[in-house]
Amino acid sequence: MTELWSQFKRDAQSGYKFYQRDFDIEQPTGQPKGRAFIQKLKAFMWAVLEKLTPARRILLLIGVVLLILPSGGVHFEGKHDIQIVTPNFQFWGGVALFIVLILEIADRVVMKRDLEIARDIQSWLLPATPPLVPGLTIAFSTRPANTVAGDYYDVFPRQALTPQEQTLLLAVADVAGKSIPAALLMATFQASLKTLSSTGCALPQLVAGMNNYACCNSQGGLRFTTAFIGEYEPDNRRLKYINAGHNNPVLRRGSGVVERLDAGGLPLGIQQDVSYASGEVTLASGDWLIIFTDGLVEAVNHAGEEYGEQRMLAILNGNIGMTPDLLLDRMIFDVNAFVGSTPQHDDITCMLIKVA
Repeated sequence: MTELWSQFKRDAQSGYKFYQRDFDIEQPTGQPKGRAFIQKLKAFMWAVLEKLTPARRILLLIGVVLLILPSGGVHFEGKHDIQIVTPNFQFWGGVALFIVLILEIADRVVMKRDLEIARDIQSWLLPATPPLVPGLTIAFSTRPANTVAGDYYDVFPRQALTPQEQTLLLAVADVAGKSIPAALLMATFQASLKTLSSTGCALPQLVAGMNNYACCNSQGGLRFTTAFIGEYEPDNRRLKYINAGHNNPVLRRGSGVVERLDAGGLPLGIQQDVSYASGEVTLASGDWLIIFTDGLVEAVNHAGEEYGEQRMLAILNGNIGMTPDLLLDRMIFDVNAFVGSTPQHDDITCMLIKVA
């Protein structure tokens, strides 16, 4: 029973927030609470009506009007007991509302089926298992806030500037927004990354080319993408990277010292023809690298508190003897315990790398 109530509460909160975006009005100073409630209720009803087709709006209004009309039935009048039958308006009002409900459920089922297909296609774009890299152990995980996500991660080999050197490309990205629009832009990000990485260009030119492409699809910078892209050289354990407005990855040295990988520039898709500065670190035995999206550290609980990087680092420092996949499971479990029944508001993606 408790679980059912928690699920109903989550659904109610997410549904209210969905409509609230269309009627989020500020309460005037000094206005009575009762009047403010009625004003918000009216705005909420208009927000609901705007989501319906014109025919369903009329049917919904008819159903509501019929429900508030006096109850029908059989009445007896006069000395001859004449029967006067009045229609049961509540019954037909309920029928009208039920028809609206059935039509909306049908739309939802079709949309859910399409989203599940989109989710399957999106899963094909992401690696199922990490590649085997000499000297590195890699684990990654993603969890969308909705059926499909705007987060992206990948690890794949690319040809370096000289044919004799084989390098590994690491990428974690987060498209602004959620659901279908973000998922579509995530697919274009993946396509441009794979295409440009095969040209043999240096990392700054690769990111600059991706930025120019993103600017053509960002709706004037509204749909930008934050990204961390690194190129790892297994022979000398050198990692060149560019942080394009992304959360700074955490490099925990074997000694316990924490470094932030922050060299880079603006998120992709905001300004065309900008240059990106690259950074470079040399990994050593016992080092840990955490690359994550903001959905991990900005996950909130019922009190509105964020999970934060300090909790993430505490999990890492307390479990450095684990393998990356087990540590990642431990970290996601800790996030779930912290959040509790609060609805997930953003996609969560994390990549853990341990240097042997």
